[in-house]
Amino acid sequence: MAYYVGVDLGATNVRAAVADENAEILGVSKRGTPRGPTGIAVTEAVLEVTRAAFDEAGVDPEQAVAAGIGSIGPLDLAEGVVENPANLPDTIDRIPLTGPLSKLLDTDRIYLHNDTAAGVIGERFYSDRNPDDMVYVTISSGIGAGVCVDGHVLSGWDGNAGEVGHMTVDPNGEMRCGCGRDGHWEAYCSGNNIPKYAEYIYEEDTVETELPIEDPDFDAIDVFDHAGEDEFADYVIDQVNHWNTMGVANIVQSYAPLVIFIGGAVATNNPELILEPIKERIDDMVFINVPDIQLTTLGDEVVLKGAVASALTGGTGDRSRL
Repeated sequence: MAYYVGVDLGATNVRAAVADENAEILGVSKRGTPRGPTGIAVTEAVLEVTRAAFDEAGVDPEQAVAAGIGSIGPLDLAEGVVENPANLPDTIDRIPLTGPLSKLLDTDRIYLHNDTAAGVIGERFYSDRNPDDMVYVTISSGIGAGVCVDGHVLSGWDGNAGEVGHMTVDPNGEMRCGCGRDGHWEAYCSGNNIPKYAEYIYEEDTVETELPIEDPDFDAIDVFDHAGEDEFADYVIDQVNHWNTMGVANIVQSYAPLVIFIGGAVATNNPELILEPIKERIDDMVFINVPDIQLTTLGDEVVLKGAVASALTGGTGDRSRL
């Protein structure tokens, strides 16, 4: 029996899963992502959860044939590492991944992807159609995309393709992105930036609202919780949906996907307020064929399952390669 490993390295949690050659998950493990003192602590956490997943599966790690990793970035594919991750403390400047995991598993078949690329691999593998042209978009604390064109998952020379959240959607640059540049999609529509955008709109034209704008703990959840009950909250959501639709339209016109799956906490927790408006408005913003737009079918396991699917299919999600 051949065994396959998937690893999901996020800024909050590290997860690993062990599957058999039929993609049946046999063991899973999870722990919090270390905040330091260095990247080696994160590497050790990856190895720890991988060993624990094998323990649960009752399998020896050296029985693994291949592994897939879906990780926060930015990546250096040539070195198999994460370099200066944006959402971890500054003391964590380098996280070795492929080398240590290869040594643990005694295999060179380690496929490293950014998390959204792993997401599109997972959606492709588990989709009934197993499409060659598709996109997975995450709208969460940040915004990104995994893209598959003509059966090829796009990674870029360094593994960092798909940073669509840093496309400029507003040339006037009213909002500054966390990356330090203005007008990016993520600056308006990510979970971290929706409250900042609401504050900006409020300061520009103060109106009555029940939103706790001045509360230090004001966040995106407050905005969505007041939908349908607060005129200002509805206006903010409407503006967010304008930028979301523009971002998705740019993706459609760049890659011509057959289907787009949308995930991430902002979307999965508010499908009627985020997904449905994109589907309603997209026709007005594109001039080519409009793809099928769906909520992710894999929930918050999309990256982990994508990493497993990558291991099973040589980094592609193509079921014909099983």
